[in-house]
Amino acid sequence: MKPLPIVLTIAGSDSGGGAGIQADLKTFAALGVHGTSAITCLTAQNPKGISAIQAAKPAIVRAQIEAVFAELRPTAVKTGMLFDTAIIRAVADFFGTQRGRRTPLVVDPVMVATSGARLLKPAALRALQTELLPLATLITPNLDEAEILVGTKLKSVEDLRAAARMIHQRFHCAALMKGGHLRGLRDAVDIFFDGKTELFLSAPFVRGVSTHGTGCTYSAAIAAYLALGHDLPRAVQLAKNFITRAIAHSVRAGKHSVLNPAAGCSFPLRTARRLCYPHRP
Repeated sequence: MKPLPIVLTIAGSDSGGGAGIQADLKTFAALGVHGTSAITCLTAQNPKGISAIQAAKPAIVRAQIEAVFAELRPTAVKTGMLFDTAIIRAVADFFGTQRGRRTPLVVDPVMVATSGARLLKPAALRALQTELLPLATLITPNLDEAEILVGTKLKSVEDLRAAARMIHQRFHCAALMKGGHLRGLRDAVDIFFDGKTELFLSAPFVRGVSTHGTGCTYSAAIAAYLALGHDLPRAVQLAKNFITRAIAHSVRAGKHSVLNPAAGCSFPLRTARRLCYPHRP
């Protein structure tokens, strides 16, 4: 049997199944990679919001990661909800070792849920920035998270471009700036920059569909495509196609719309173009 590529997600559990570990594992399965997990938090959650959070002890988070690496070494890793300083340090300590450094690391810097619930303690932001982000291969902040990381409001695509360069310079990794919450645009626009390649990724907004779990699914798809052997710019382009179709072909679960990862793999779209002109602040 040909072995499947293995991907590890380090994130929180969503009892509603729309985001977090559950979204990541569904994405991995849809893309044909073997998903493994290290659970950082339990959340009592449904599409309307989060009512409770119970963080795991840092030692068990580290033990889960080590157990996966011991027998199911991942080809790529993504992180999602890490919640507090101790968990961030447990993850960063592992990926700062020789064993962890050899694996591409996609960091989705989850800070606040769509419902407004805080998913990263304020005191943990410094540890995220100083200990984990410098180890990342790619950082995938949404608009609110990007504003926190760069310390300024982002109101345009040009602002996203400037922020991507700032993050690359500060943390020495690639950045994917997700601009889906920018106002006044007809398309959902993202900017990718890795120091050499800059991509403008856009897709039409899908109206009337809940976007709960899109950030988790997007970053999980990038990690899966890296595990499948694509380079980073191509993995990001393919993941943009994937999340666009997963949103467009959302299905109903109870009274709520949910993403459809199974639809994300079919019929690739043209969503990306390279930006060749220089950035002008």
